[in-house]
Amino acid sequence: MESLHIYNTLTKQKEKFEPINPPNVGFYSCGPTVYNIPHLGNVRTFMAFDVMYRYLKHIGYKVKYVRNITDVGHMTNSAGIEADSIGDLAKAESVDPMQIVQKYTCAFHDLMRVFNIQPPDIEPTATGHIVEQIDMVEAIIKNGYAYEKNGSVYFDVPKFAKAYDYGKLSGRNIDEQQEGYRELDAQDEKNDPRDFAIWKDCDETYLQRYTSPWGKGVPGWHLECSVMSTKYLGQRFDIHGGGMDLKFPHHDCEIAQNIGAGEGEPVKYWVHTNMLTMNGKKMSKSLGNSIFPDELISGENDLMDKGFSPMVIRFFMLQSHYSSEFDLSNDALLAAEKGYKRLMNAQVSLNKLTHTEANTDTAEDEAVQQLCAQCNHKMNDDFNTAQTLAVLFELANKINAYTNKQSDVSKLSATTFQLLQTTFNTFVTDILGLQPEEEGNQEVVNGLMQLIIDIRAEARTKKDWGTSDKIRDDLNKLNILIKDGEETTWTYE
Repeated sequence: MESLHIYNTLTKQKEKFEPINPPNVGFYSCGPTVYNIPHLGNVRTFMAFDVMYRYLKHIGYKVKYVRNITDVGHMTNSAGIEADSIGDLAKAESVDPMQIVQKYTCAFHDLMRVFNIQPPDIEPTATGHIVEQIDMVEAIIKNGYAYEKNGSVYFDVPKFAKAYDYGKLSGRNIDEQQEGYRELDAQDEKNDPRDFAIWKDCDETYLQRYTSPWGKGVPGWHLECSVMSTKYLGQRFDIHGGGMDLKFPHHDCEIAQNIGAGEGEPVKYWVHTNMLTMNGKKMSKSLGNSIFPDELISGENDLMDKGFSPMVIRFFMLQSHYSSEFDLSNDALLAAEKGYKRLMNAQVSLNKLTHTEANTDTAEDEAVQQLCAQCNHKMNDDFNTAQTLAVLFELANKINAYTNKQSDVSKLSATTFQLLQTTFNTFVTDILGLQPEEEGNQEVVNGLMQLIIDIRAEARTKKDWGTSDKIRDDLNKLNILIKDGEETTWTYE
C-alpha cells in the first residue's frame, strides 16, 4: 500500500508519515479564541484539518483529534500588546466573560456544522486547565528557564537559546527577533525584550484572573496549547496543525515551553495552512475587503454579486492545497458553484447507473481502475485535495459518458464498476465532506438562522435597534418570523 507523505514545517521537507505508536495517531490543532465569529481564513484552516482527520481515518489509523477552545481573553493586538479580548467585550456589553465565551463557542460550533466540519474527539478549554498550566510554569521555573517579576513569570529566551535551537520551526534566529522587536507591554519587567510571559499578573480590572503561586493572573497565550496537547496526546505526539501566522511566535514558544518543562520536543510533524486573500489582497477591515462566513452565504455584503451555499464554499476552498495562498473573488466562487454542481450531478448519475457485465473492455477497465487509484495517490501526497478533485472530475467525465450512452458501462467488469462507485462516493462524501445541497438544507438553514439570531442579539445588547429591526423585518419579508422571549426562536410561515 502506498504511504502517506506530509510536508513537515519543522524539517522543511516532505516526509513519509510514520506514526509514533501505529495505528494510533495523535493530532492537535489550535482552535478559536471565542470572542467573535471565525473569519473565512479560520474556516479554511479548520476545514483543511477536517479533511486530514477524515483521510487518516479512511486509511486505517485510529485518530485522536484534539482542538482547543481559548476562553481566556489573552491575545496580541495590532500594536503587539497582549489584550483581554473577552474581558473587554464583556465590559462593553455588561455581561460576564463566560457569557461571551458561551455565545461565541456555540456560534463557532454552529458554523462548523454548516460547513460539515466534524467535531474533534476532545475539545478542551483553557479555563478548564488552569491547574495544569500552573504546574507547567512551575516546572519551567524549576528547570531554570523562567523567572518571576512583580507577579508575572517570563520565559528566558536567551538562556534557552544557548542550549536549544529556539525559532527552528519558523526559521527565525534569535538575533533577527531582537532587531525586529517593538516596544511591547511590560518590557521594563523583562530581562530581555524577547522573553515572553508564561504567567501574566492581572489587577482587579481584569474580569478573568486566577490564583497562582505568583498572585492573581492569567496564563500566557502560548501556554495552553503546550499543556492541553500533551495532556491528551502524550509528551510526544504525531501532528500539530495551525495557520501559518502561528508559526512565530505561538508554535516556536510552544516547543520552547515543552522542552523547558523537561518534556522534550513535543511534535513529530508540524502542519501549517496558508492565507485566504480577497481579490489579490490580504483580508482586513481597513481595506474594506473583510467578509464573515454568514455574509458570504447570505449575499449580504458589498463584495459579491450573490450569496453562495456552504457546500460551494467548501468545494471552493478544497480547490487549493492547504499550504498555498488562495484568492477569494466573485468570479472564482461562480466557477466553483458550477464545478460543485457538476461533481454532485455526476454522483447522482453514478448511483442511478445499473450494470450488467458484458464483454469487458480491458482498456476501459484499466483506465477506471487507474483513476480510482489516483485518488488515493493524490491524497497521499500531502493531502492534495486540489489534485484529488481533478481526478474526480476525470471520473465524472466517464460517469457522464456512461449516463449519456456515449460509452457502455457494461464494458466494465463488475469489480471495476463497484470500485468506481465506492471510490467516487467515498472521496466526495466521506473524505472531502461534500454534501448534496438538498440533503443538507435543513442543517444549513438551522445553522444560518442561529448565526443571524446571534448577530441580532448582539445588536440588541448594544441598543442598535436599527440593525435589530432591519434583520427582523427583512426576515419577515421571507416569511420567517422571529419571536423574542427568554429564548429567541424562529418559525417559517
